Amino acid sequence: MTDRRAVLKTFALLPLAGCAAPPSAPGTPAPTTTTPSTTTTTSVAPVRHDALFALEEKFGARLGVFAAGASGTVEHRADERFAFCSTFKALAAAAVLHRNPMAHLDTVVTYTAADLMKSSAITRQHVGTGMSLRDLCDAAVRHSDGTAGNLLLRDVGGPAELTRYLRELGDTETRMDRVEPDITSATPGDPRDTATPRSLGTDYRRLVLGDALAPDKRAFLTGLLERSVTGDRRVRAGVARGSRVANKTGTGSYGTVNDIAVVWPPQREPVLVAIMSSRPAADAEYDEALVAEAAAYVLATLT
Repeated sequence: MTDRRAVLKTFALLPLAGCAAPPSAPGTPAPTTTTPSTTTTTSVAPVRHDALFALEEKFGARLGVFAAGASGTVEHRADERFAFCSTFKALAAAAVLHRNPMAHLDTVVTYTAADLMKSSAITRQHVGTGMSLRDLCDAAVRHSDGTAGNLLLRDVGGPAELTRYLRELGDTETRMDRVEPDITSATPGDPRDTATPRSLGTDYRRLVLGDALAPDKRAFLTGLLERSVTGDRRVRAGVARGSRVANKTGTGSYGTVNDIAVVWPPQREPVLVAIMSSRPAADAEYDEALVAEAAAYVLATLT
């Protein structure tokens, strides 16, 4: 658990990771002058967070951050693409909830041993009987069960339909093209199954803190995220004592480590924290401490 002043003091002592200006987000327009000539609109560069560049150097990783709270935002490579990996599972559950009445969750879905994979810890136990969509949501969101995630995708009509749902949410960037386990390949430069920290974080904010879901459906999804059994060493490790956290992790090749979370610090307004990361080598080990330290910095800055 983190003392905010201590965190900021610690990051202030970190060496700067280079002196160049932060990278421009793909597609960011240059400053423009409109007609008539007396009206000029200039794009405002985001605040540079040297502590986040220092974390990239420390961990040998590319780090993407989009965080938003009542006091402002923290942005670092917020519009660059990263493989989202298992963070899609909460979005798939949201699509199932949005497009159906709550009674639909009682529908039993059957599957076979051929649908199982390494991450299928929960679904492996129920091959003979199948599982209700309610339990599949629990397995996918709380336990990150890959088969459960794929079965939720199947219920909404596949990856393209999930992308369509995200467009309905207003997300023009996140795209889902494949299913587990292919989405964990996370190959640099491959746009498939990617999102930006801003787009993915904004989706979670709309689902958990906004009105994208009806109240009973929002409460169901948020409850799953709050009771997640993954991610104790990621965003949850960087929050203040007594905070509530609703999060979904994602992990893949190229050292991909993600965590998208809504944090309710004690006696503070909630903060959306979207952290995505990758490393250069396909077989690079992932280091959850990168996400924990980035989260600690973000929350100390915004709260």
